[in-house]
Amino acid sequence: MKRHVIATTGAALLLILLTGCTPSGKAVEDFSGVPDDITTSEKIPVDTDGAPQAFYLNDGGELAVILWGSSTCPYVGTDISVVKPAYEGNEVEVTVAPLPDQPCTMDLVPHTTVFWTPTKTTTTEPLIVRVLDSVIEVPVK
Repeated sequence: MKRHVIATTGAALLLILLTGCTPSGKAVEDFSGVPDDITTSEKIPVDTDGAPQAFYLNDGGELAVILWGSSTCPYVGTDISVVKPAYEGNEVEVTVAPLPDQPCTMDLVPHTTVFWTPTKTTTTEPLIVRVLDSVIEVPVK
């Protein structure tokens, strides 16, 4: 019986790999501020001028997109999609949720959305990230 369960589980995992199932383009998480591992790294300066930024996290397994805006009405990424796959441009686009139809504070704070790094991209060449009206180049990991 134990061998049957192991064989069935292995077959299911193999089927997932063969069918090309990959993590969705939906956000993994989002939060106010910037990731701790970015702020503690001397190699990665976080700009405070309000320009969008993007950084690899977890050895390139995730991509953090930092957008600046109102603390009560933050810009939040919802989806990431590959525009040009690896070695053909290595470019993604991040969709941002519409801002709510309500009054917002006039402060400028960072908000981070984290995505799985798309499987059709590579961390061995710069990644172009298009978000809002900005184009960000994420350096090689």
